[in-house]
Amino acid sequence: MTLGIALAVENATNYVDDIVEQARYVAEQGVPAVWFGQRMDYDSPTLAAIVGREIPALQVGTSAIPVTGRHPLLISSQAQTAQAATHGRYHLGLAVGSTLSASAFGQPFDRPIARLREFLTALRQLLDTGTADIHGELFTTTPALPTSVPGAERLPVLVAAMGPQALRVTGELADGTLPYLAGPRTLSEHIVPEITRAATTPPRVVAFVPAVVTADVESARSEALRHLAFYEQIPSYRRVLDLEGVARAADLALIGDEETVAAGIRRYFDAGATEVVLTATDLTGQPDHRRTIALLGELARR
Repeated sequence: MTLGIALAVENATNYVDDIVEQARYVAEQGVPAVWFGQRMDYDSPTLAAIVGREIPALQVGTSAIPVTGRHPLLISSQAQTAQAATHGRYHLGLAVGSTLSASAFGQPFDRPIARLREFLTALRQLLDTGTADIHGELFTTTPALPTSVPGAERLPVLVAAMGPQALRVTGELADGTLPYLAGPRTLSEHIVPEITRAATTPPRVVAFVPAVVTADVESARSEALRHLAFYEQIPSYRRVLDLEGVARAADLALIGDEETVAAGIRRYFDAGATEVVLTATDLTGQPDHRRTIALLGELARR
């Protein structure tokens, strides 16, 4: 995948039906990939499997499932099932997690890097060998039956890693990273060099970037300030915003006409991103959302 869009539906009648309809429109406009976040309502691998099964033209991905509160064996089963359902078009995205995601499971958010390493080590064994024998400090993974799903070969595993330690673990044990709100300078000077040093093959760097094509720049900027302010209080995001030299997350949103947004996307590729996924494209309503999708489709065809 090179270009994609993150999809979500507000005020859905049936979330699955509505997201399939939205994804079908995206595919018709020539956008090659759609991604789904993991929230606390729908299950993102299941959603990706359904969309990918319904719309064979699309690559589908999850960005990102927190490892806190989950077990490698269950994620392996979910991801392989989605991969088989889509005939090799599913991309598994994981995240370290946060206090918010951990508290939902009644767990402390402690030792995140150790947890990530153990999780990925077990997951790699499950995917590569069809079994595992892991007795770690945080996870025990010893399935009594085979874990391979026929048709689910070559499942890409990516991690929403942005800090040095998480990037090193990701470079060693995964296929790439899924940075969000990490601007071009942070990509080129920190994220890309760090993960590349740790990886044995060139890693994927899938940059998630808020963007909307609009004539009403002022309203879009106001909505971006409101919508993205939440991330400014989370340490991992605050760090990459500071590295980029911006005070507000909305400062990284690509807002303007087609030429402005296209130029912003090019800056991410120039900084070392291998793929760019646009998010928050519905900040100013359906017409601008569709205008942004149209731009992505045009860029994908070039």
